[in-house]
Amino acid sequence: MTRDGDVIDIEDFAARARAWLSDNMPSADPNAGHFFLTSSARSDDEDLRRIAICRELQRRLYEGGFAGICVPEEYGGQGLTPAHQAAFNREIRGYDYPVEIQASTFIPALALLLEFGSDEQKQRHIPAMLRGEEIWVQFLSEPGGGSDAAGAVTTAVRDGNNWILNGSKIWTTGAWYGDWAICLARTNWEVEKHRGLTVFSFPVRTPGVDIHRIELLNGSHEFCQEFLTDVVVADDDRIGDIDAGWSVVTRWLFHERSISGGSPYVTGTGNRPPGGPQEPAAMLKSARARDVLDHGNTLELIGEAGALSMVGEALIESVSGKIQSGAVGHHAAAVLRLYSGVSNVRKATIAYELGCENIAVWRSGEDAFGHAGIGYLMRQAGCIGGGTTEMARNVISERVLGMPREARGDLKPFKDVPRGPLARIQTDG
Repeated sequence: MTRDGDVIDIEDFAARARAWLSDNMPSADPNAGHFFLTSSARSDDEDLRRIAICRELQRRLYEGGFAGICVPEEYGGQGLTPAHQAAFNREIRGYDYPVEIQASTFIPALALLLEFGSDEQKQRHIPAMLRGEEIWVQFLSEPGGGSDAAGAVTTAVRDGNNWILNGSKIWTTGAWYGDWAICLARTNWEVEKHRGLTVFSFPVRTPGVDIHRIELLNGSHEFCQEFLTDVVVADDDRIGDIDAGWSVVTRWLFHERSISGGSPYVTGTGNRPPGGPQEPAAMLKSARARDVLDHGNTLELIGEAGALSMVGEALIESVSGKIQSGAVGHHAAAVLRLYSGVSNVRKATIAYELGCENIAVWRSGEDAFGHAGIGYLMRQAGCIGGGTTEMARNVISERVLGMPREARGDLKPFKDVPRGPLARIQTDG
């Protein structure tokens, strides 16, 4: 429904999107690998050019009336429904779209601002996000912290109308080119660990933020570690209430899990490029090109990959629809996270098995084989980033199925909870 109260028919909306996409958006590169995980050959300049393209594509979506489809109109969005977003996602298949900057900017940053931000914060940041002018990143994980987000030891100390942050964050995607960050910090050591947290936002290039890039197995340098030294953050940039950050983090983690599918805020079909080497259509095309369709169990493997993709799409539609309707709680997003992780590992393995010696060693110019080979080497990363599949299993068992929760030994004031050596070094300096 628009600001004037008119109801926009979903099929009419899809038809308008179809025509607009044909005239305004470029086709996707069918040989494109996953931007974050499959390339070791790209230079920083090439990465920055891609980010600039993403900003431009996002601006086109905004000017065409297809950015922020489910974002309220007062913050620059279209004020429509998840069904309209799903319809647009179907239409944009086969086109290039700015997935690289939407992943953390829209989920979780935009989603958290909509839920917990002040009206001033929403007005200041959300239209800029939708126009591609602000790329947001997550300062969440910490060295030695593993998946225990509540165990954060990065500190924030009140200083009048400001806060002074010290500590370190790690595994931040794209911090080296990002504009703004959301950051979890500890503001109270005298209470149980979940009760002493607060969430802040600040420009990535704020004085005192030192960014170090991390080299992955495939040579990628997209992930970063940040060292925060006396970083000054205005209280106006705090997101949510003081010491009530865990309420924000639970939604933060929910939206992060929705990167596997079902988020009403992102464009496209998830964070895997359409036509990528791990998708069944690409496998079929490659097998035909090499004339191996009738060899061994080729068709069986491609069929298995196709079944995994079909089940994944149906699962996203079912679970996300039930979450949006309130039929199940938001913890059910862990089901999508778990399925995405294990199914993508299997599809990467299938792509490797189909390519045989071409995937293990490929010639210069054989980009499709190269992407599939590196994707196989990096396949397990999909079970770690965005929340581990082990954590997803815990959430499903305890929060979705109602099984007994694990015993906890950290219910005392957090300052009295024993911590590992990395956490002590980070805390004690």
